[in-house]
Amino acid sequence: QFHEDGFLVLEHFFTAEECDSMRSQIQRIVEEMEVPMHCRTQFSTREDEQLQAQGSSDYFLTSGDKIRFFFEKGVLDEKGNFLVPKERSISKIGHALHAHDPVFKQITHSPKVQELGRKLGLERPVVVQSMYIFKQPGIGGEVTPHQDATFLHTEPLGRVLGFWIALEDARLENGCLWFIPGSHTAGVSRRMVRAPPGTLPCVRFVGSEPAYDDSRFVPLPTGKGGLILIHGEVVHKSDLNSSEFSRQVFTFHVMEAKGTSWSKENWLQPTPELPFPSLYT
Repeated sequence: QFHEDGFLVLEHFFTAEECDSMRSQIQRIVEEMEVPMHCRTQFSTREDEQLQAQGSSDYFLTSGDKIRFFFEKGVLDEKGNFLVPKERSISKIGHALHAHDPVFKQITHSPKVQELGRKLGLERPVVVQSMYIFKQPGIGGEVTPHQDATFLHTEPLGRVLGFWIALEDARLENGCLWFIPGSHTAGVSRRMVRAPPGTLPCVRFVGSEPAYDDSRFVPLPTGKGGLILIHGEVVHKSDLNSSEFSRQVFTFHVMEAKGTSWSKENWLQPTPELPFPSLYT
């Protein structure tokens, strides 16, 4: 079914205790977070805003091997001061929780994740990035239709796989994921690539996202502890969270490294400090 649809839901893959341990750990991280004024980047998935915010921000571009903080739109004033409490303003934390935090490292490399990788036929999977996404009550922004391979490009395609873990119930009301079944077979329509050094914005888009027919999207409500496997080229989105409940998730991406080259044009690059670690331990 995964190969047919490009996604698969595995309910109750993680226990309530595992979900709660991740949420408690992130609470501690947020309580201790110190973000310099010039690094307060508002996160967006709209192309023009992405180029403006992430594309001109070294803080974003160099976050591949660090734990960094990104905020919802409208929660900062012109000077970068918080207009709402910081724990309610944060959009996501990325992109190396899997490497630097013991709780998220343990989840990423848990025996059941490794076993699932083997069942999917992954021979040399490496972890390329991880994110904690908050989808805050009332302000959790929409994620526009996209393919993960737009940002994480490989030669050949079809080598990137997302693991998306619901840490609380993801419902229609609070912004669950929506997919176009079978849309992973048509290649990639758009790529975000690094611009030449010294130019702003630091990233640019090649190609464009087509206008998708809304009626083709299927919602995937997922209970707490559910895991959604996401093919790198399947088209998916999530709506604004207008409810009073957050929709927190931990997600990470792996790449089958055997016979695969990671694009040098991707915004995210392995570093000497953090080469992409093997999923299998």
